[in-house]
Amino acid sequence: MHNTKALLLSAGLGSRLRPLTDIWPKCLMPIRSRPLLEYWLSVLSENNIQNVLVNTHYLSKYVNKFLNQDKFKNWTNVNYEKELLGTAGTVRENKNFYKNHTLLLIHADNWVCCNFTDFLNFHHELRDKKTLITMMTFSSDNPTACGIVEIDKKGIVTNFHEKVENPPGNLANAAIYLIEPQVVEWIVNNPEIKDFSTEVLPRFLGKISTWENKGVHRDIGTIKDLKKAQIDNCTPPKWPEQNIWQQSFNDHIIQDLVK
Repeated sequence: MHNTKALLLSAGLGSRLRPLTDIWPKCLMPIRSRPLLEYWLSVLSENNIQNVLVNTHYLSKYVNKFLNQDKFKNWTNVNYEKELLGTAGTVRENKNFYKNHTLLLIHADNWVCCNFTDFLNFHHELRDKKTLITMMTFSSDNPTACGIVEIDKKGIVTNFHEKVENPPGNLANAAIYLIEPQVVEWIVNNPEIKDFSTEVLPRFLGKISTWENKGVHRDIGTIKDLKKAQIDNCTPPKWPEQNIWQQSFNDHIIQDLVK
């Protein structure tokens, strides 16, 4: 399989989801009774990505307990951040984990249903070889609330518009990337850089390919959008629900709060 390792960004506070995130981390919010992070891990496992790093911070004890299930042992790793490092800071902090590998960088608080195998194949087999990043994109119903990209005829990013009024289109950055080692090396060599979207991507204009997700993409950052996700027609995680952790999750008050 492709020479790819994954970093799941799962450390955020989820402040827009309060009061839900006062008691439960955003990355474990239930979607049809299964935690969001489990959907991501299932997608990675089904695509033979067996080296996964999850960064944690807020309510990390719950994420640790979830990842301590037998089905995740031996292929998932945890990096606790005492203080949030920023997205680029997390990439830099963990550089040795994916050294000389393509990095799959995922904002794991996004709810995504798509042909992920096609996304991986596009980057490794079909993208323009002068590019170093493949960005997943989607058509947004609310482009003023997103990072909008402009692309050329080859699908290469030519410009960014970060949450501006009257953006030139609705093709949005899904915050899911496949990244070649040269980009990680640049981040390591520029330690003042903290944010991937606003500080790294603009430096690589002309070197970012795009792949459009024509399925489901939601930022479940609000209770309204989290509730919408409950009725999306997406494939459930491949693992059965019958285990001790899942039973305790099913009995948790968070299940009633998202209905």
